Amino acid sequence: MQHKEITVTVSRGGIVESKHQIKAAIVSNKGNVLDAWGDINIPVYPRSAIKAMQVLSLIEMGGAEKFGFTEEEIAICCASHNGEKKHIQTVQAMLEKLELNESNFECGTHWPMRVEAGYVLSEQGEKPNQLHNNCSGKHAGMLALAQLLNVSPQGYIHLDHAVQQQIANTMAEMCEWDYLSAPSSPDGCSAPTWAIPLTNLALAFAKFAAPESLPAKRKTACDTIFNAVVKHPFMVAGTERYCTEMMQILGDKAFIKVGAEGVYIAAIPSLKLAIALKCQDGAVRAAENVMTALLDYVGITKHIADEIMAPYRSVTLKNWNQLKTGAIECHLDS
Repeated sequence: MQHKEITVTVSRGGIVESKHQIKAAIVSNKGNVLDAWGDINIPVYPRSAIKAMQVLSLIEMGGAEKFGFTEEEIAICCASHNGEKKHIQTVQAMLEKLELNESNFECGTHWPMRVEAGYVLSEQGEKPNQLHNNCSGKHAGMLALAQLLNVSPQGYIHLDHAVQQQIANTMAEMCEWDYLSAPSSPDGCSAPTWAIPLTNLALAFAKFAAPESLPAKRKTACDTIFNAVVKHPFMVAGTERYCTEMMQILGDKAFIKVGAEGVYIAAIPSLKLAIALKCQDGAVRAAENVMTALLDYVGITKHIADEIMAPYRSVTLKNWNQLKTGAIECHLDS
C-alpha cells in the first residue's frame, strides 16, 4: 500500500539544506484511524510523550486527594520541565507533602533544560540536583504511587517494581497494547519506556481526551489531568517551549506533549481524537513544525489569528546577528 508522506524541509539561500521524514497517526477515541502518514504500525518509544498515562493510576486511585496535590502539581507530573524556579518549587512542595526529599528520587541529575535557569544556579554557586531533572515531577508522582500502594519506594524505577507494574497495566488498557511482550528500555530518567505503535499511542490519548466510554473513576481521572495541564501549561514545559506556547494559544482545546527523539502527541477533546507523530531522525524542530501542520489539518486552530500561528507554521531561521538565513516548512500529503 502506498503511504502518504510528511516531509519537513530546512532551506537556506533558496535551496533545501536538510530534510526530515515524519510518520503520524490521527485516531478517534473509538479506535478508528482517521488519517495516517508513513508506516504507523511499527512500534516506537513514546518517551516523555506518554507521561499523562504514567500518572493516570495515581489520580484514578485517589492520590491527588490523599496527598492534597494541587492542579499545578498534577500538571508537573506530566512535564518535561525546564528546571525553572517555579518548576523546582512545585516538585519540592510535592515531596514535602509525601514527607520525602530529593534523595528519594532515582531519576538522576542534569543541568536545567533552560540554559538561563542553569546560569542562575551557577551564579549562586550552586549545582543542580535531581529536582532539576526535567522528569522530576513524574518521579514525584511515582513516589506518591508507591505510598498509595503501600510499598517501599526503593527501586521504584525498575520494571518489576509494583509502581511500574501498576503503571504498565493502566497504560496497556489505555493503549490496548500488550506491554508484557513489548520492547522496553530505561528512559533518560531511568524509569522504563515501552515501545508501541503510533496508532496505539494516539488511541490512548484520544480516549484520554474524550473519556466518556471509560469507567467512571478513570474518566474522572482523565478529566482531572487534562484540566490541570491546560490550565497550567507552564508546568508542562516552560519558557520558550512549544508545548507550553501552543497550549497557551489553544487554551482548553488541546493537550500537547513532546517526547524525546522527535515524538509528539496532541489530545483534542472537541474532536474526540488524538494525534501521534514521530520524526524518523529524532529532530524536535521537525516534529514541532509537523504538529502545527496537523493541528491546522484537523481544524483546531481555525479560530486562532493567522499572525499568531504564522511563526509556528513557517519557522524563520536567523543567525547570531539576527539575519534571516532560511526557514523550516512542512509538506503534508493530504
